[in-house]
Amino acid sequence: MLRLFGIEKRFGSTVALRGVTLELGRGEVHALIGENGAGKTTLMNVLAGAVRPDAGAMELEGQPYLPQTPREARQRGIALIHQELSLCPHLTVAENILLGNEPQRFGWLDREAARRKAFEVLRDFGHPEIDPARRVADLSLAARQVVEICRAIAARAKIILMDEPTSSLQRDDVERLFALIRHLRARDQVSFIYISHFLEEVRAIATRYTVLRDGASVASGEISTVTDEYLIAKMVGRAIEDLYPRRKRAPGAPLLAVRELCAPPLLKRASFEVRAGEIFGIAGLIGSGRTKLVRTLFGLEPARSGALIFQTQRLVVRGATPALRLRQSFGYLSEDRKGEGLALPLSIADNITLTRFESCARLGWLDRTRQQAQARSWMDKLGIRARSPAQAVGTLSGGNQQKVALARLLHQGARVLLLDEPTRGIDIGSKLKVYETIAECAARGCAVLLISSYLPELFGMCDRLAVMCRGVLSAARPIEEWTPEEVMRIAISGKRNEDAGAKGVD
Repeated sequence: MLRLFGIEKRFGSTVALRGVTLELGRGEVHALIGENGAGKTTLMNVLAGAVRPDAGAMELEGQPYLPQTPREARQRGIALIHQELSLCPHLTVAENILLGNEPQRFGWLDREAARRKAFEVLRDFGHPEIDPARRVADLSLAARQVVEICRAIAARAKIILMDEPTSSLQRDDVERLFALIRHLRARDQVSFIYISHFLEEVRAIATRYTVLRDGASVASGEISTVTDEYLIAKMVGRAIEDLYPRRKRAPGAPLLAVRELCAPPLLKRASFEVRAGEIFGIAGLIGSGRTKLVRTLFGLEPARSGALIFQTQRLVVRGATPALRLRQSFGYLSEDRKGEGLALPLSIADNITLTRFESCARLGWLDRTRQQAQARSWMDKLGIRARSPAQAVGTLSGGNQQKVALARLLHQGARVLLLDEPTRGIDIGSKLKVYETIAECAARGCAVLLISSYLPELFGMCDRLAVMCRGVLSAARPIEEWTPEEVMRIAISGKRNEDAGAKGVD
């Protein structure tokens, strides 16, 4: 179906692609693997007509292929599902799904036909509850991801490029997506190039793979013939012995205590303690109230009732604001780094020092030299790849953006870290650095609250774990007393949560 020969692309002095070669068969799912910044997204943009290569050649079904625009690529049968959602938030679900392929009647948009077509695609994906007439801006991040996927499916493409399509999906939606991919392969011989940082996903859906590193294709073949260790070594250029850092688990006295926190309708009841030097995990399905919990703790969402104690000091719950929480040594890492976690047009230096400008100010004025030096120090510590601290954060890869967001919390000197999906959509190498940084924070006596949809992450990093279901948080238990099966059972049924909530915590 598709052949790439020696594709090269340069952005100024940055070489994004250097001689990439790849072949995609008809009805094949081909995994494209690599770290953030390896060139995967640039390659997808080349195939989708958004970026023109500087050198190399492409063939589509044996014919020369060099699209001038994304529209031309779609007309040739290639659709791209973006990693960073490219939806129009002011438009409806139906308008987004059929954008560029709107049904017409007598030269006018046929809204009823558009609604029916959108509903059919959503139903095939297993989400009839997403109303085609609803504005995308009003949907959750996970629901927006579903709409992005459905838009590519509605295009009836011969080749679908999927760039981290499951980064915001929970397990049931991932299974629905895989079932749909298999269905399209079998029925229509649709081919897929699938990008994911989850190697278990890649093994579940792909037959062959290509690894990119520093813009070059360094390995390819049948995925069933290689180990995860081999793939990781090819991605990062070195062998990785242990993904999760080994650390001494010796938590101290409770640093943060939460009692009967309530913020309806999503958060009904949560009580727990996080000790100094502890990583406390919260599992649960998307929409269970996990994010609502940390946003309420940070003052982004109003609480109806509850108590919050930091060390021995009772903190304000009702009427709390993020500015107040910052002064009280709280730090929050949002799951939506582009939407609210970072100021994308601003520089790396501005983003890192944003919540503690006084560290680099003199007589009320920002000292740019001092700010740049502080930002450079954090860039070196976290391995942030960029030309300089003055570079706009919006130009960085996802992994480097996440490191900038984490660097802001460290620069701020937060004692309580509220981390919501801290490794969503980032590569293995960046995950290693994030995990190491979290472990170092715990070693310094910080209290870390870690929310993740990825169970191996919770089991690899946490000291204790609680499960959220339908707004109720279960009692916490040492991580050794949990199994993945029990976590999922409680996350779905919530039975133990109700029992634990009636009895109290811990």
